[in-house]
Amino acid sequence: MAMWDRIKDQAKGLQQQAQGARGSGGHVQGQGQGQGHGHGQPGAGPVPGSGSSGGGSKAQLVGMLKTQLTSLKTELKSGAYRDASMAMCALVAAADGSVDPAERQQIESLILQNDVLQNFPPEQLRQRFNKHVDQLSFNFQQGKAEVMQEIAKAAKKPTEARAVVQTGFVVAGADGFVAPAEQQVLREACAALNVSPQEFGL
Repeated sequence: MAMWDRIKDQAKGLQQQAQGARGSGGHVQGQGQGQGHGHGQPGAGPVPGSGSSGGGSKAQLVGMLKTQLTSLKTELKSGAYRDASMAMCALVAAADGSVDPAERQQIESLILQNDVLQNFPPEQLRQRFNKHVDQLSFNFQQGKAEVMQEIAKAAKKPTEARAVVQTGFVVAGADGFVAPAEQQVLREACAALNVSPQEFGL
């Protein structure tokens, strides 16, 4: 439970940070990105719609991460984010070493409904996601190495790197539960992206 509360606090902090960045002329904060995250700023005020009385339910958390990603929609249009997030979604789908057809279809549908990913043509997303799932299904270890290289391409921009992990979380938590195997691949993705896993309570 504490993990979800930490992530929820993190989501609030990042959302405040994103709002602050846009309020100050839209500069993306490249330096000091890993520090502070909006904590200890009493003037920041509550995040609208954050449902502070909800007690950290997973559905709320996933909703908050979605809102946070949507607030960055205009910044998340690069090919690096698209490719890394599709690799991330495939890795979450195959986290336990196999992907059944129903799970593949469910995650593909989550991808196509995702507000931020609608920046890209659906066929591009579907093609990349399925290519990675096929690699992982055929040879998990080799496929995983290739997927991690794809994920690491988003590491150059901290905003995109975090968004890739958030996208993975939203997909992993869509059923209200993030399995230990999914948490493990999310931790590994954090390492590949130079993002601190503690930010997401991992």
